[in-house]
Amino acid sequence: MQDQDTANLFVLSAPSGAGKSSLVRALLAADPLLGVTVSHTTRAPRGAEQHGREYFFVSASEFAAMQGRGEFLESATVHGHSYGTSRQAVQARLAAGDALLEIDWQGALQVRAAFPQAVLIFVLPPSMQALRARLAGRGEDAPEVIAQRLANARAEMVRAAQFDFVIINDVFEQALRELQSIVVAQRLKYARQRAAQADVFTALGIA
Repeated sequence: MQDQDTANLFVLSAPSGAGKSSLVRALLAADPLLGVTVSHTTRAPRGAEQHGREYFFVSASEFAAMQGRGEFLESATVHGHSYGTSRQAVQARLAAGDALLEIDWQGALQVRAAFPQAVLIFVLPPSMQALRARLAGRGEDAPEVIAQRLANARAEMVRAAQFDFVIINDVFEQALRELQSIVVAQRLKYARQRAAQADVFTALGIA
């Protein structure tokens, strides 16, 4: 068990198609100390998505009931669907170790208000042309849906200025290295090291 004062809460946001989910999967596969907190959503599963893995897929009425009971740490409406992160799930994950949330910018700022120590990371595409190509390449959305996602992306990307770090996902391997470096650097901050390695600091006489 880890004290929440020693655990890190990382929040990753990006416009649809920027490669956020691929980065999260690669990061989690390479970092056993990091665990993701799965959000709830009212949208239908896409492709091979599974309930409880990518999201908890719930009905609009179920979502509203959870929201009414104050169960969400953050919630937002994105592309016409509701998304929310369980407060209890985040607290449980932080008690076990570092946590990662993959959520919309609106939710990220709500998390920052509740957890000022949260580390907010925004992923940008290298260009609008690249973003359009990635959205089209997924083969999941009609042209009018892609056009709407691109329009939404322009409004979302200006929010990057409110985040701590920005990664431009042009070359995937480089973007992943940059994401990993943020995680490692956060773990090495003085306050985190002092809390996590208290015995070392005490032995050195600097506690």
